[in-house]
Amino acid sequence: MDITAPEIIISAKLLIPLLIPLIGVLGVMLFGEDSPNFREACSIIAATCTFLVVLSFRQTVIDGGMLQYQVFDILPGLSLTLRADAMSMIFALIASGLWILASIYSMGYMRGHHEASQTRFNSCFGLAIFGALGAAFSDNLFTMYFFYEFVSVTTYPLVAHHQDKEAFEGAKKYVVYLTTTAKGLVLPAMILIYVITGTLDFPTNIYDGMFHGTGEDWMVMMLFACCLFGFAKNGVMPFHHWLPGAMVAPTPVSALLHAVAVVKVGVFCTSRAFLYIFGVELMDKLNLGITTAYFVGFTIICASVIALTKDNLKARLAYSTVSQLSYIILGVCLITPMGMTGGLIHIANHAFSKITLFFCAGAIMVAAHKKCISEMGGLGRTMPFTFGAFAIASLSMIGAPPVAGFVTKWHLLLGTIESGHLGIIFILLGSTMLNIAYFAPVTIKAFFGKRPEGEVETGIKEAAWPMLVPLCITCAISVYIGIKPDFFMDIVKVVIG
Repeated sequence: MDITAPEIIISAKLLIPLLIPLIGVLGVMLFGEDSPNFREACSIIAATCTFLVVLSFRQTVIDGGMLQYQVFDILPGLSLTLRADAMSMIFALIASGLWILASIYSMGYMRGHHEASQTRFNSCFGLAIFGALGAAFSDNLFTMYFFYEFVSVTTYPLVAHHQDKEAFEGAKKYVVYLTTTAKGLVLPAMILIYVITGTLDFPTNIYDGMFHGTGEDWMVMMLFACCLFGFAKNGVMPFHHWLPGAMVAPTPVSALLHAVAVVKVGVFCTSRAFLYIFGVELMDKLNLGITTAYFVGFTIICASVIALTKDNLKARLAYSTVSQLSYIILGVCLITPMGMTGGLIHIANHAFSKITLFFCAGAIMVAAHKKCISEMGGLGRTMPFTFGAFAIASLSMIGAPPVAGFVTKWHLLLGTIESGHLGIIFILLGSTMLNIAYFAPVTIKAFFGKRPEGEVETGIKEAAWPMLVPLCITCAISVYIGIKPDFFMDIVKVVIG
């Protein structure tokens, strides 16, 4: 396919959104213990400044430009290089934008729940965002791998935050799964790709790929599988067990894991690898795309079935995430314009809706001290804003209009019809029915159910404003981008070409 090459603009400005989080972390570490207010202010100011800088790149990318900056050279064809293109802007805008709201929410949650080690928490949170943005702005596979691993290391203390047996077990599973798969699959794949192609630099469009006829078909297929399973933060079964296990962490960490950085790093790196290393044409030629679409369809259905069995709200949301992430990969692997649009736009749509759900779960925990759905009967009457936001975000996960998730499923449906593989339609319809089955009871029980016997509603009210305001904002954004998806859709159109 003939696609106009972007105008490459060499600019050191790409370093700014990476340096700001590090400066914020430094401020938190130096003064956080003595001044909690200064600690939170550092995080919020750093998040806001980072988002504004990233936002300033958007128009350049939409106009056909691509910012690029080489930090240092290692070997011929191997360097730590940054670039801001349309693909990177999708993830970078989400990570930096939601960091603002997550920082405000964390302030309310951590204080309201009297959590210890809040300085360490804020520091690691900032470092995780630094890693996520580094992955987003990667110009080659080496840079992306480096920052992917950095995110794994810096989020380990967040998962182990409570420092009890359960926390350490969850954190151990988390780091073992993610580092073992990355080192055992992605690292060898990266070396082989470099040997075969002589470079690790991503091309400027999603159609060419890096191989250009080099490499045996069986080897390319093997490398493709390494990228699918090696970037295990994408939650594809069977390498998904780390994600439910990480739910031992505080709710703001769960929000970071599921919406802001960690799993989004996984699906972003997987999508970037599929589209820019292998390319649409090679995926089509070797039948890699549709085969993978059916494979991740198993994850979509199976994780939804498991979610039905979970009474703990965070556990149910965790398996929902496992399922929803595979929508992104499925859309990318349909390799049709509508399918890829649905997959890539879901990176944004899922982020805003899922962070709303986790924010709500944390607010319920702090205000009502409830973790299990069976205990939430009638709570919607005393916490209407929280459960109202939960209901709206649930509709997005289900794919109902006019919330963001509808845009995803509409494009995935059209993309499936374009591909001619109508079996995918049954996966989409079946998963939607399962989405309804595990989300609807939460809202129905909260607004129309009775309080558990022996309990009264007196004293239960909405969480404090630092928790309530962010979840209302993310909920409102989910509705807005469902009605007017142009902000992210314009960027996705540049990726598709």
